[in-house]
Amino acid sequence: MSVPDNRAAKRRLPIGIQTFRLIREEGSYYVDKTAYIQRLVDAGRHYFLSRPRRFGKSLLLDTIKELFEGSEELFRGLAIHGRWSWTPHPVVRLSFGAGTFAEPGYLREDAAAQLADIEVRAGVRRNDASAPIRFRQLIKALRERSGRRVVVLVDEYDKPILDALGTPEMARANRSFLRGLYSVIKSCDAHIEFTLLTGVSKFAKVSIFSGLNNLMDITLDPHYSAICGYTEQDLDEVFAPELPGLDRDEVRRWYNGYSWRGAEKVYNPFDILLLFRQREFKAHWFETGSPKFLIDTLLRRGVPTLDLEGMVGTEALLSAFDVDEMSVEALLFQTGYLTIVDEEDRGGRIRYRLGYPNQEVRQSLNERLLMTLLPDAARRRADNAPLRELLAGNDFEGLEAFFRSLFAGVPHQWHVNNNIQDYEGYYASVIYSCFAAHGFDLIPEDSSSTGRADMVVRCNGGVYVFEFKSVGKEAAGRALAQIKERGYADKYRHLGRSVHLTGVEFSREDRNIAAFEVARAAPMCAPSLRLED
Repeated sequence: MSVPDNRAAKRRLPIGIQTFRLIREEGSYYVDKTAYIQRLVDAGRHYFLSRPRRFGKSLLLDTIKELFEGSEELFRGLAIHGRWSWTPHPVVRLSFGAGTFAEPGYLREDAAAQLADIEVRAGVRRNDASAPIRFRQLIKALRERSGRRVVVLVDEYDKPILDALGTPEMARANRSFLRGLYSVIKSCDAHIEFTLLTGVSKFAKVSIFSGLNNLMDITLDPHYSAICGYTEQDLDEVFAPELPGLDRDEVRRWYNGYSWRGAEKVYNPFDILLLFRQREFKAHWFETGSPKFLIDTLLRRGVPTLDLEGMVGTEALLSAFDVDEMSVEALLFQTGYLTIVDEEDRGGRIRYRLGYPNQEVRQSLNERLLMTLLPDAARRRADNAPLRELLAGNDFEGLEAFFRSLFAGVPHQWHVNNNIQDYEGYYASVIYSCFAAHGFDLIPEDSSSTGRADMVVRCNGGVYVFEFKSVGKEAAGRALAQIKERGYADKYRHLGRSVHLTGVEFSREDRNIAAFEVARAAPMCAPSLRLED
């Protein structure tokens, strides 16, 4: 079979296609990941990889399947072709991507059905033993019949647990079942050539991988940071025919930015393929998922939206994800709503700073957060907020009036029913999410040598520095005073832009804005550091 050069002209966009053979035989665009597969095979045997949904994990596993099954004709022209022996190996591939695993007994039935299908195709005698026993017997039978070790691939290994997180008892039962199933991989080590388990979340080894401690986790290995996803070079070389007419800076701003400690950041493939088809900058990836569990968790734990960007965690914390112990940082990072933006080595202990990967996630997640933070009437008002017009005209009276009317539409029962006790965090979250949902260039917790401003908005060539405070019934003027005293605006005064300081104070008694004070910073060329009211 002749596989065409997919860089020569426009080709099919493989949207939703996870079958390697289909992509190659139909001449669709394909980003070559086979060099990474060769590196995995050369370096070890048993691997684990975590990536967010729709990042190409299933296609990666299907590529490995075809490779070990010896489908040489599909790999002509790819990096691995001249380096592979093409000796076929039996492959056992399990996938838990389909179905609803929140129902009792469904996981056992699904696993049994998958094993039965493999037994039939391989001509192995079927039995009615438990799934772990059948799995072990299948691996041994395939080894004996072929004379070659078996390749084991598991796609979405964690979905049976994630589906049931709303019912912890069911999630624990599914976890226990999967622990027994996956432990077979270690007990059959002598019969296994290669293993790769992929999923969205990295569950603690003591919970699901306690019987499988020989897996090498490559999730944060810089050598494999781009094993899934598209790089800038991929867009330039593979998708060059699709780029004319698109603003590359906007493509980067909207969709680039995911990092797993690699030298370069990557794009979500689903976003890029939908962009090329629709030619519109939209929340392609975000709209295919439902972050309800995530948002409910953030609200229940009282996490202000300003705190999401700039969270810090160690590798252990980012892996602390389980039914009974789930860090917010791990939940946001593993599901793809935050990514690594910086890291610092503190004596061999690396600390990672997290942030939104791109405009799509920041804007879309904050739109969804507003749906939870505000009742329907107030949310509709927030959706139609004239924020850009107000800032463009430096209409601070109008800005204050808008937010006062917004908060006036939040009844007292809303706070009680939604367990919101941190009023400052709540009101600051609403203001931040309003700006973020409207696509503003934001810097939360903006650091300077003298402290951190709560929020900086950059718009229309101007800079707006915000500080939020919670006060009693009467305004105290502390928010604006803190911006002035600590010089939060100094880092922007040399840019030649107008810099406005905005202190916002929230009344705990009135549950609304107690003060909305604005001052303008003098430009750097002024003879003093005077602030003009």
